[in-house]
Order: sequence, then C-alpha cells, then structure tokens
Amino acid sequence: MSLNNLEDLFIHQLNDLYSAEQQLMDALPKMAKTASTPELKQALNEHLEQTRTQAARLENIFESMGSRPARHKCKGMEGIIEEGSEVLHEKGESSVIDAAIIASAQRVEHYEIAGYGCARTYAEELGYNDAADLLQETLEEEAHTNERLTMLAEGNINLRADQAGDTERQR
Repeated sequence: MSLNNLEDLFIHQLNDLYSAEQQLMDALPKMAKTASTPELKQALNEHLEQTRTQAARLENIFESMGSRPARHKCKGMEGIIEEGSEVLHEKGESSVIDAAIIASAQRVEHYEIAGYGCARTYAEELGYNDAADLLQETLEEEAHTNERLTMLAEGNINLRADQAGDTERQR
C-alpha cells in the first residue's frame, strides 16, 4: 500500500488496528485460562467480548467507506502478544504470573490506545465524523480496561506477588 495522503494513512491505521484486534481475540482466552485470580479471569474474558465489538466497529467503518479490511498483519501487536505469551508458559507462583499477565495486557492496551488515538484524529481531520465517534468510543473502552487492570494490580495482585517474593527470600 502506498501512503500518499492522510486518507491512505488512515486506512493503513484501520487495517493495523483490525489485525491487532483479530490477534487479540486469539490471545485473550489463553491469558484468561492461565490467570489464577477470578477477577483477572473475568476482566480478560470481558475484554474479549469488548474486543469482538471493537473489531465489528472497525468493519462498520470500512463498510461506510466502501471498503473491507485488507489482508494485513499488525507486527506490533504480534510482537507484544508473542512477548506476553512467554509468561503463560512459565512455572512459578500464580500471583506472580498474574502480575505478569497484567503487565502484558497493559502493554496491549497502551498500544491500542496509541493506535486508536491516531486513527480518531485522522478521521476527524478527514471529516469522517461517524468513524471518529466510533473510534473515540473504542479509545475510551481501552482506557477504561487499562484503568481496570491497574486497579486489579494495585488492589491485591501485586501485593500477593510481593508476598510470594518475601516467602521466597526468607528461604
């Protein structure tokens, strides 16, 4: 794809986000399965449903532009997921694994927040107001998910992971 104007960049960004959401739909169930904390499992499963809705929003944007998502692989999300999946195969204290899952999930959220923020701005500048509204809705959901993950981490998961470390250090 050639990037000759802002609309080309906007479409490229939409394709990147769509691929990212597709990859995330594969990764989230694995993360939820590995998580040991019920609240974390629930947050990841709810985010999976939210991700499906977000992908559908992107499909609606493409359709409104008379287009379809291109066959494209978001290498950024691929790398973040690949790095995060390493922790899913580690042995260790479950609370520490949960803290690592949250860190991985927050990397995903920050990547999505950056991408959706750019796409929303491009849509606004191009006059795609309906698309901008849909992208803003997703951006707000991503920020909320990030905040929820922070609350889970700070609420008890990081504390339990630290306490597991205290037990280990005392040995």
